[in-house]
Amino acid sequence: MDLAYGPQYEAFRAEIRAFIAAHGEKAPRRFGVSRPSEETLAWQRLLIEHGYAARTVPKEYGGYGAEPDILQSRIIAEEFTTAGLPMGIANQGISMLVPTLLELGTEEQKKKWIAPTLRGEVVWCQGYSEPGSGSDLASLQTKAVEDGDDFVINGQKIWTSTAHAADMIFCLVRTEPDKPKHEGISYLIFSMKTPGIEVRPLKTMTGHAEFNEVFFTDVRVPKKDIVAGRGQGWFVANATLKHERGMLGDPNQAGTRLKEIVDLMHKETIDGMRLIDHPVYRDRLVELQGRVLAMQFHGLRLLTAAAKGEDPGIARLIVKLQGCEINHRLAALAIDALGEIGVLYEDSPHLRAGGAWQHRYMFDLGLIIGGGTAQIQKNIISERGLGMPREPKPAKA
Repeated sequence: MDLAYGPQYEAFRAEIRAFIAAHGEKAPRRFGVSRPSEETLAWQRLLIEHGYAARTVPKEYGGYGAEPDILQSRIIAEEFTTAGLPMGIANQGISMLVPTLLELGTEEQKKKWIAPTLRGEVVWCQGYSEPGSGSDLASLQTKAVEDGDDFVINGQKIWTSTAHAADMIFCLVRTEPDKPKHEGISYLIFSMKTPGIEVRPLKTMTGHAEFNEVFFTDVRVPKKDIVAGRGQGWFVANATLKHERGMLGDPNQAGTRLKEIVDLMHKETIDGMRLIDHPVYRDRLVELQGRVLAMQFHGLRLLTAAAKGEDPGIARLIVKLQGCEINHRLAALAIDALGEIGVLYEDSPHLRAGGAWQHRYMFDLGLIIGGGTAQIQKNIISERGLGMPREPKPAKA
């Protein structure tokens, strides 16, 4: 079996390496936390211009406009990972909303929002979960009542990432209270500067306020800012969630982290021995390397299905569960490799990489819960993917 890419793709690889050699020093050192830094925005524009970000998004919407090519996508990821350079911005707007609008948005919505979102100029947050409506998202109670040409929104969202810094929100609201819960939801997009919106940060175990509560009091949103029509919100929300799970289980991110750990284990020592030469640590590394490679090839399977217009079925359902658990295990290995330095936090002068691994370890543990808990994901896999019966519920009194 010949597994070589062939001359066409090796020429493409050489093109990417030439780009990296010419522009690699422009890669951002300061990314920005909730909002991209100026260096990140400039890097994103450069990547889109050369087709290494937003590669298959049509030109009329601000993308590069290339035809889908699975091997080219793999080569781009390989070369950027090998060079230790960041790829394009991955956030809720670019990774979740843009593909949703491409699939379901109106022409006006596509032309207005996709290009500035791709460039990182517009930051989005996602208004889904509510107190009491997390795992059972369809039970949400935030209401939008029709008033002339507007909806008037009242209610609350919680665990809203980036809300404190976002320009816009894509939000699920109940517009049809008399219909069954899945049929009464609509998907609205509107500005976070709209009067009546209050954001309260929530500090997590990382020590940072990365999530928020968002309160809506008589917030007016034009009816035209609905995606796919009234009562279609559950359908649109599931399209977005599909892309969210892909973002949280990104194999390229896992590959980048693996490379960082290999570099770390070449530098850190125990009693004068490099950790990469220590059999216990090396065995843990090789096991995770195998899992990351499996994750990357699974990503190719999903890309193939998308290119053919096929439903990947159960293959799509395991992405988020697999990705979040592997990322947390990678961070755990890095913490152990750092030894006593790995337990330091915040302002210690002995921190490595500014405490990035400690933050990742805690944040990734949260992501095993966020975006659909591991337990919920396993239920989805068993029921929708494997056709197993639903878990029985206690009889009502």
